[in-house]
Amino acid sequence: MPTRFNRVYIQSAGYHLPGEPVDNQAMDDFIAPLNRISLRIKNKILAENGIQTRHYAIDKNGETITSHTQLAANAINDCLARANTSLSDVSLLAVGSSGSDALIPGFAAMVQGELGASPMETLSSLGVCAAGVSALAYAAQSVELGAHQQALVATAEMPSRIFKKSRFAPRGYSSDFDAHFLRWMLSDGAGAVLLTDTPQEKNGVRLKINWIHQKSFAGDYPVCMQLGLTEDRSKSFLDFPSSSEAEAAGALSLRQDIRLLPHLFDVSIHEYVKLVHDGWVTSDEIDHFLCHYSSARFIPVVDELLAKAGLTIPRERWYSNLTTRGNTGSASIFIMLAEFLDTHQVKPGEKIFCFIPESGRMTAAYMLIEVEAANAPLAANLTSAIRSTASEKTELPDIAAPHDPQSAPQHLQNLLTTLASIWHDYRSQVWRSPVIHKLVSQQFTLEDYRTWTAQWVPQVREGSKWMREAVASLTGSYADLGALIETHAGEEQNDFKILYEDYCAAGGTEPLDNLRRNPGGEALNSYLHSLAATTNAIGLLGAIYIIEGTGQRIVPALLPLLRKQVGLPASAFRFLEYHGANDEHHLARWLAAVELVMAIDPKAANAIVATAKRTAQLYLMQFEHILEAS
Repeated sequence: MPTRFNRVYIQSAGYHLPGEPVDNQAMDDFIAPLNRISLRIKNKILAENGIQTRHYAIDKNGETITSHTQLAANAINDCLARANTSLSDVSLLAVGSSGSDALIPGFAAMVQGELGASPMETLSSLGVCAAGVSALAYAAQSVELGAHQQALVATAEMPSRIFKKSRFAPRGYSSDFDAHFLRWMLSDGAGAVLLTDTPQEKNGVRLKINWIHQKSFAGDYPVCMQLGLTEDRSKSFLDFPSSSEAEAAGALSLRQDIRLLPHLFDVSIHEYVKLVHDGWVTSDEIDHFLCHYSSARFIPVVDELLAKAGLTIPRERWYSNLTTRGNTGSASIFIMLAEFLDTHQVKPGEKIFCFIPESGRMTAAYMLIEVEAANAPLAANLTSAIRSTASEKTELPDIAAPHDPQSAPQHLQNLLTTLASIWHDYRSQVWRSPVIHKLVSQQFTLEDYRTWTAQWVPQVREGSKWMREAVASLTGSYADLGALIETHAGEEQNDFKILYEDYCAAGGTEPLDNLRRNPGGEALNSYLHSLAATTNAIGLLGAIYIIEGTGQRIVPALLPLLRKQVGLPASAFRFLEYHGANDEHHLARWLAAVELVMAIDPKAANAIVATAKRTAQLYLMQFEHILEAS
């Protein structure tokens, strides 16, 4: 749940960008291509990310001109000057970043020392893009609770030093794509905000922080962006005999696994939908959308996901300075906010919504800022403005998970949103199950894959059977539904044979009829057959949603990990390949079936939702038991 604030205001926002703007051609003077392949990578990435200029705190010889600590200090001084406030009036300094000039002590202590500040409370938040939001949340809570009247929050990033060509010399100027990628994406800069509970008006308005929310999905996903691990993430730089050997092994290269990035936006939009669902924000009430996307390539991705969720924020309300300032990691949203306030005249009643996705290990952060009139009354106490979310729900929005419901009629949107909420929780639990956790942790073995497929084959074998049992139990107006389900069953009746061939390709030797489901699979199978035997078992559409959704959403994410870890030929993954590509079409047919059922009986939604919940629980149990037999 987001943290609500009643008396925390942004008094000022400042920033610092070192040196002159560096255009794409001049980048080579600072971050030179390593080789011919590197040049091609550079051109491709720059063509996609939309960045035209950025700033570096190093000179053309690779020497540091402005240190990481000085970047933060300069942003703080700019912030204080804009507020006409002295550093001595501040009693808390919270700083976020992905690193510092030194590994120890904490970055906040280094910045305090650089500023020559009086004794104060400090906090260092270490992370990637959301590190600054973590620092901001801590500082806002401290002001809200009365521990501090004024607090400074600063963020700074300086990746240029690890991107210069000389850093790649120990590897013979050769490196993997993931290490190449970020050289052309990230740049240097710092931002800062001053928080207070006694705001001074500026241009007739005050900026109040309404709420801050962030959630990490690190338990669901492997590392996406990292510095300090080898390319396969199996060894820390501290485990090498010397730093030079760690560098030669690539353990000191900053990497991002771009193949995982789609999952970041997936979980981020789902989390945003929950915020809307629970009444924390309404899309059509957002006047300004400050979105930290790392590349212009992701603009249509975010836009499309919002549209599919039925929560579009018109593009004319978006603001970004990525083109001219580049991607400065955790500092980006602070620099963006400062420049936005410099260039926009905000009005009382307007709402500024900030979205900060972090790819480190999948974190989504959000913040809502409200513009108040300068003469608006301040909150008298900590509880006077707290809203009862139980009594102020907004109407359920549409959602795109696990399939695309853009063409769905209005009367299906509440059902689709409820199902999406069930799906999101189910997916998160699946990714924390022992078998999937082992896979994403890169500890999966060939024996694990054989064990999994051995238990999966008899489960898939039953799919067309319970579907046809359900068709036989349909009566009256549901005849057309029977035709849709029969078509689906016909397409899948031989899928188990493909999966069995995959099992054999992985070294499995048990005859087909000897394979057995695990306890979770047995429970799921019994439940589906029992329900299919009842008259007009329309709730089974909820089961199909979960089962086919697993094929569409989860399978494509697992397939690359399986291929990498078990070392089998493509012939051992035919079932996964097929379902990842075709289940989306199956779910389109599912939507048509749901529309037919709802036209006959709108109350059918209750049965579909109830069955989806139970199927998700049982399918999860199936995942939980897979490794027990190995």
